[in-house]
Amino acid sequence: MNNHITTIAFDADDTLWINEPYFQEAEKEFCMLLEDYLPQHSVSQELFKTEMQNLHLYGYGVKGFMLCMIETVSRVSGGTASMQLINRTIEIGQELLQKPIELLEGVTETLDTLKGKYRLVVATKGDLLDQERKLKNSGLQDYFHHIEIMSDKKENDYQKLLKHLDCRPENFLMLGNSIKSDILPVLEIGGFAAHIPYHVTWNHEQHEHHLEHDNFMELKNINEVLKYL
Repeated sequence: MNNHITTIAFDADDTLWINEPYFQEAEKEFCMLLEDYLPQHSVSQELFKTEMQNLHLYGYGVKGFMLCMIETVSRVSGGTASMQLINRTIEIGQELLQKPIELLEGVTETLDTLKGKYRLVVATKGDLLDQERKLKNSGLQDYFHHIEIMSDKKENDYQKLLKHLDCRPENFLMLGNSIKSDILPVLEIGGFAAHIPYHVTWNHEQHEHHLEHDNFMELKNINEVLKYL
């Protein structure tokens, strides 16, 4: 691999900085709000069902999550929830949009080493304004040649990205915490991919099967990629 790679793309959430724990905290608080209607675990299941039903409409990110929480309130309560409960639900989402950015271990050191040697790219899903805010507040913006906020991460989405970057798959390496979104589609189009597991993963992104592929690397930390380059 080390003779071919020219472009390295990084997922953002839970690869460069902490994200999913904040969502889980918000969801836990939301489920507690609806305890009068359903047990917390049942509220969580209802919320996830709402998210999956609306994913094709809202895409990924906090704003879609907020809308799904409000819809879940309405359904679970049979339309009887108070405006106070709705307002608190909105506040949970707004608080999520204002969480501080905490970089993961080894990120800055790895980017310092790679900058100038490779074309570095951010390729991440999520809400445009929120991801732009997080990137700005992270202090990492100047490391990257290009920022791509993607509506999804399927094979055709990566093919569009590579076309935009004028990069062949065999010259492309993707790093991320999701096997489903960051790894499998890239391998399918002939690129290289490195998985950096994070201790919590959204249910929709979980992938249980063991993966073996000539272009695949399993890392414990982001800086382990350096020994492959």
